[in-house]
Amino acid sequence: MLITRYIATLVAVIVSVDVPFLRDRFWEGLITNIGIVVPSAVVSLVRFHKR
Repeated sequence: MLITRYIATLVAVIVSVDVPFLRDRFWEGLITNIGIVVPSAVVSLVRFHKR
């Protein structure tokens, strides 16, 4: 349940950044999404690994 909520929050953050700011810029949007997902994945791996 916690992982599902975490993924839903991550998707909401990505969409809320992409839609208003990066709608017509593919590469900038891709780089921004990677910049959001990679640190979030590191934090989640550290956080969920301790459980």
